[in-house]
Amino acid sequence: MTMLDREEARATAGVRDGGTGRPLPLKVAVPLALVAGLALLAAFPPYGVWPLAPVGVALLAAAAHRRRLRAGAGLGFLTGVALFAPLLEWTNLHTGYLPWVLLSLLQAGYLALLGAATAWVTPLAERWRWAWPALTGLLWVGQEALRDRTPFGGFPWGRLAFSQDSSPLLPLAALGGAPLVTFAVALAGGLLVAVAWRPWQHQAGQWRPVAGLLAALAVVLGAGSAVPVGVRGGGDSVTVAIVQGNVPRLGLDFNAQRQAVLNNHVDATLTLAAQVAAGAQPRPDLVVWPENSSDIDPLRNPGAGDRISQAADAIGAPILVGAVLLGPGEGQVRNAGLLWRPGSGADLDQLYTKRHPVPFAEYVPLRSIARAVSSEVDRVRSDFVAGTHPGVLDAGPAVLGDVICFEVAYDGIVRDTVTGGAQLLVVQTNNATFDVAEARQQLAMVRLRAVEHGRAALMASTVGVSGFVTPDGRVTGATGFNTAAVVVRQMQLGDGRTPATRAGVWPEVALAALAVAALAGAAVLRRRREAAPD
Repeated sequence: MTMLDREEARATAGVRDGGTGRPLPLKVAVPLALVAGLALLAAFPPYGVWPLAPVGVALLAAAAHRRRLRAGAGLGFLTGVALFAPLLEWTNLHTGYLPWVLLSLLQAGYLALLGAATAWVTPLAERWRWAWPALTGLLWVGQEALRDRTPFGGFPWGRLAFSQDSSPLLPLAALGGAPLVTFAVALAGGLLVAVAWRPWQHQAGQWRPVAGLLAALAVVLGAGSAVPVGVRGGGDSVTVAIVQGNVPRLGLDFNAQRQAVLNNHVDATLTLAAQVAAGAQPRPDLVVWPENSSDIDPLRNPGAGDRISQAADAIGAPILVGAVLLGPGEGQVRNAGLLWRPGSGADLDQLYTKRHPVPFAEYVPLRSIARAVSSEVDRVRSDFVAGTHPGVLDAGPAVLGDVICFEVAYDGIVRDTVTGGAQLLVVQTNNATFDVAEARQQLAMVRLRAVEHGRAALMASTVGVSGFVTPDGRVTGATGFNTAAVVVRQMQLGDGRTPATRAGVWPEVALAALAVAALAGAAVLRRRREAAPD
């Protein structure tokens, strides 16, 4: 007899499981858990069916309700695999299946913890049915808070908030950032399961609580419309050009094409300069090149530096260059955003080094152990060194808040640029080793950050998708994938702070603390029931 069979037998026999009734039969709960993961997947780009996120939350909550901890964890793990394996499929395009499988299973493990936690708080949901939606929201925020930080600094991809880039819940980011949006999505899912769970049809007058729950759901979904969004402070505007130079070939060997990639960005900028001179394009105040646009260190290679200077002098504006810089130590490199000014070249006072290099991609922790799992880790020959300061760069026309690639997923890294004085958010990224799905998922994060901090934002990619984002989350000038493009837009600067910016990490701390309190409260109820005489 399998573990799941034993769980079914115990539930059917009425064995005490911390709730007051029986869970759903496993022949129902297992498919629900799998469908929950697929529903969550469909909420994210490139599909973008955002209403399916609360549905997925509700299905997992129903599947794990009243279960024993191990069964709740198993069901959560099934949901996690169904979500993360296809969501992160782009990680196997050029590195093989092993990193994709390991990362997907690791992320699914956090949903296993969520499933166990959902089962654990059953006594609270049973005793105070109206608390069930809030419990669901709190547990999701707690799970994401843990997943976003562990191990090796965490991996926030797949947060519920990042599925809501076109949702009416997106404006809530201006109040409490991504954690509040996640809470609202999961709260809506909890309301759905609370409405669907009870046998309303067998109890007279039960239309009232049903109506109350549905009204609460409408309030949650409509709450975002009451939140003012848009640029905070400022009023000045700048003209910005994104240069998407493209690469000769997608894949890991883009690094072997370093000169060609640099030439693509230089030549595209020279073409833009010719168009400006002819009056076909407005002269930009700032040009942004993506991450890895110069993987030849322009500070040590005079030829690379001369080419960038040629582009900056021709366009007559500073260029934010995504560069790989050697050092500071032997065998070390830095992933940097470097401001290159016309006439004077590199401005070393305006240099940002990526603060959160990606483990096993930009550096290898525990290399000897990792090598025993896969020799592929030795593809990373030099470890990237993490920067220590936020990416606040004074370009002259604007103060930029620069983050590089996956850093846009981390709340604090983006927020630090705004509290440091950034008037415009910039995300430099290289999607040449991924695909269009990953690029669109990243752009969804940029949209949330723009709303969260009341700042216009842009994403500049080597291959796409690049684009501009207004402070209310609208995308303009989005480029195609695996193509060269130059897009010029006027962007409004901001210098005020949203409630989310001012509150910082505290909304997440408060919600996560309430999640811990809920787990403790459930433990108290469980002990009381165990001590009660039969």
